[in-house]
Amino acid sequence: MAEINTHSPSRFPDISQCESNGREKHTVVADMDGTLLIGRSSFPYFALLAFEVGGVLRLLFLVLASPLAGFLYYFISESAGIRVLIFATFAGTRVSDIESVARAVLPKFYSGDLHPETWRVFSSCGTKCVLTANPRIMVEPFLKDYLGADLVLGTEISAFRGRATGLVSSPGILVGMSKVEAFQNAFSDTQPEIGIGDRKTDFPFIKLCKESYMVSRNQGSVRPVSPDKLLKPLVFHDGRLVQKPSPIMALMIILWIPIGFFLAILRIAAGALLPMPAVYYAFWALGVRVTIKGSPPPPAQKSLGQTGVLFICSHRTLLDPIFLSTALGRPIPAVTYSLSRLSEIISPIKTVRLNRDRVKDADMIKKLLQEGDLVICPEGTTCREPFLLRFSALFAELTDELVPVAMTNRMSMFHGTTARGWKGMDPFYFFMNPSPAYEVTFLNKLPYDLTCGAGKSSHDVANYIQRAIAATLSYECTSFTRKDKYRALAGNDGNVVDKPKVPAHKVMGC
Repeated sequence: MAEINTHSPSRFPDISQCESNGREKHTVVADMDGTLLIGRSSFPYFALLAFEVGGVLRLLFLVLASPLAGFLYYFISESAGIRVLIFATFAGTRVSDIESVARAVLPKFYSGDLHPETWRVFSSCGTKCVLTANPRIMVEPFLKDYLGADLVLGTEISAFRGRATGLVSSPGILVGMSKVEAFQNAFSDTQPEIGIGDRKTDFPFIKLCKESYMVSRNQGSVRPVSPDKLLKPLVFHDGRLVQKPSPIMALMIILWIPIGFFLAILRIAAGALLPMPAVYYAFWALGVRVTIKGSPPPPAQKSLGQTGVLFICSHRTLLDPIFLSTALGRPIPAVTYSLSRLSEIISPIKTVRLNRDRVKDADMIKKLLQEGDLVICPEGTTCREPFLLRFSALFAELTDELVPVAMTNRMSMFHGTTARGWKGMDPFYFFMNPSPAYEVTFLNKLPYDLTCGAGKSSHDVANYIQRAIAATLSYECTSFTRKDKYRALAGNDGNVVDKPKVPAHKVMGC
C-alpha cells in the first residue's frame, strides 16, 4: 500500500484534466457528494428518505434538527453533523423500508445531479469504487445499478430487530482518516490509479492513489449528465415528492400539506358532485388547468345502432379517465385493472374492474360498448417518465371504433401515483399540488383499414396506436409491462409493492 504523500492540496489538478481514454484496466476511487454528484449537500436525500419512510412528521423532525446538524458540521466536525442527520432520518424506521426507498425513490434524484466530468472519468475505468460518508444502505442501489460501482464503502447504520437505531456502527462516519482506514482495508495489496474528491476531508484518501484529482467547488454552471448516459434507462421510479427538497423547500412542503389537503378535498368534491359539463370550469376556478387539443368525436347515437367509441389513453395517473370526461364534457365509463375502494367511491364516473380473465374481460367490454363510449388505458399501469409501456392488445379485438388519446400532466410538488404506498391517496396527492395541469390530445379515429376488422392483427393495431401516441407526446415506446414496473419498484406483480432490476434492452425506439 502506498504511503500518504505530502502533496499540497493546491497542486491537485482539476478533474477536467484527467485523461479518460485507455482506462479499462484501471481502478478509480471517488467520493460522492460534490464529486460524483454536483451538489455538496446530502440533506435533500435524507429529506426524501425521511418523508417516504416516516411521512410529514419525520420530515418535520429532520427539518428541526437540520440547524443543529449545520452548526455541528461547520463548527465542530463534519462527522458530528452527519450523525444528527442520520439519527433524525433513520431512528426507529424499518431497515426494509429504507432499502425500498433507496431502490425505488432515490436513484431518480441522484441521477439528476451526476457530475459530467467525474462521470466521464469514473465510467471509463474498469473497476469502480465509491468512498462516502453517506449511509451505504442509502446510496448503494443507485451506485451499483446505475453507475456500475463494483464496491461501495459508506457509513454503516446500526439496527435492532429490523429497525434502525439512528446510530452508526464502527468505524463510524467515513470522513477524514476513517476513509483512509476503509480505503486501506479495501486496497491493502493494490494501489488504485485514480482518486477523486472535492474537499479537505478527501485529501488523505485521494493521496493514496497514483493520480489525485479534485472537483472544483465552483459548480454553478455545471449541467448534470443526461439520463441516457446512465448504464440503464431510468424508466420507473416511485415516491411522492416531485422536487429534490432543500431545507427551505422541505419546510414549504410541511406548511403546504394541510392547505393542500383541504384544497384537494374541494377539487375532488367539485369533480364528484358537479355536472360533468361544469367540472372543466370548476377545475379552472380552483387552479386545475385542463388543456384540450384535437377534435373529440361526438357521442354514439344508440338510436342509429351505433356502438360506443373506445378511447385508448396513455396512462399517467388514475385520473386520466376523469380528465378525459372533463375534456368531453360528459362522463365516460372506464375499465380499470386495480383501483382502491376509496377511489371507486369518490369517482365521478363509472368504473368497472377487469377480472384478469381474457374471455370474461372481453365480454364485459363488448357489453359496455353496446351501451356507449368507454375509456381504457392498455398500458395497465402508470409511467412517470417520457416512455409508453407495452399496450395490451385485447382492446383491438373488441371494436374497430378506436380513438387514441395522448394524456400528459404536470405536477410541481407531489406525484399522483405510487407503487409502494396506499393507492387510495393518489387522487388527493395529485390535487394537493398548487396548480396541477392535464393536457388531453385527441388523435384522429383509427382508419378502418388499420383495424382488426380489415385483417390487421391485434398486436399490430396496439403497436400502431402506441407509436402514434408516443410520436404526439415525443415519448419513447418500450416493451415493459405492469409486472416489470412493480417488480422493479416493490417486489410483487402489481397488487401492492416490488424489487428487481430493469434491463436496458427492453427500451426500444418508436
